[in-house]
Amino acid sequence: MGTTGKSIASAGNFSVMFGESLLKDIKKETFARKPVVNGRTIDCNHPAWCYGHLAIYAARVCEWAGIPAGPAAVPAGWGELFKNGTKCVDDPTGTIYPPMETITSHFLSGYKHVIGKLPEVDEALFARPNPAGGRMSELAPTMGGAINFLVTGHPMSHLGQVSTWRRCMGLGSAM
Repeated sequence: MGTTGKSIASAGNFSVMFGESLLKDIKKETFARKPVVNGRTIDCNHPAWCYGHLAIYAARVCEWAGIPAGPAAVPAGWGELFKNGTKCVDDPTGTIYPPMETITSHFLSGYKHVIGKLPEVDEALFARPNPAGGRMSELAPTMGGAINFLVTGHPMSHLGQVSTWRRCMGLGSAM
């Protein structure tokens, strides 16, 4: 075992910590709602979509790194609901997206599982080519780069969306 998995896991811990802190004061009734500011609905990703979307990528890291999926396994139907390119829709009746607790606990347990296992991954794996193909392989040509992105950059980009959503919903800073 080498330092790459440990380094990615260390940085990933911050993503999880930030993700947990952003949940402060969010009510389950607004978790899947788009904000309305000055009478106008803001077309942005709400927390239900952001956390659900991120949750399915913990399994991808497991697959690529040879880690048993365990708590990161993607629940039935989540791929169609949360995969890249799906539209985030306002869910005023709470019937489109799973409940807040289901989504957030899956996000947290999946990423904590991945972060706990990454330090055990053989160092040679991180130098292998990224199997994603297309633009993702252009941007991150190695497994190390791709896994690092999925554990750090990808969560932080969507958690930044949640941070902005919080402000639109009248919630203060989560930090």
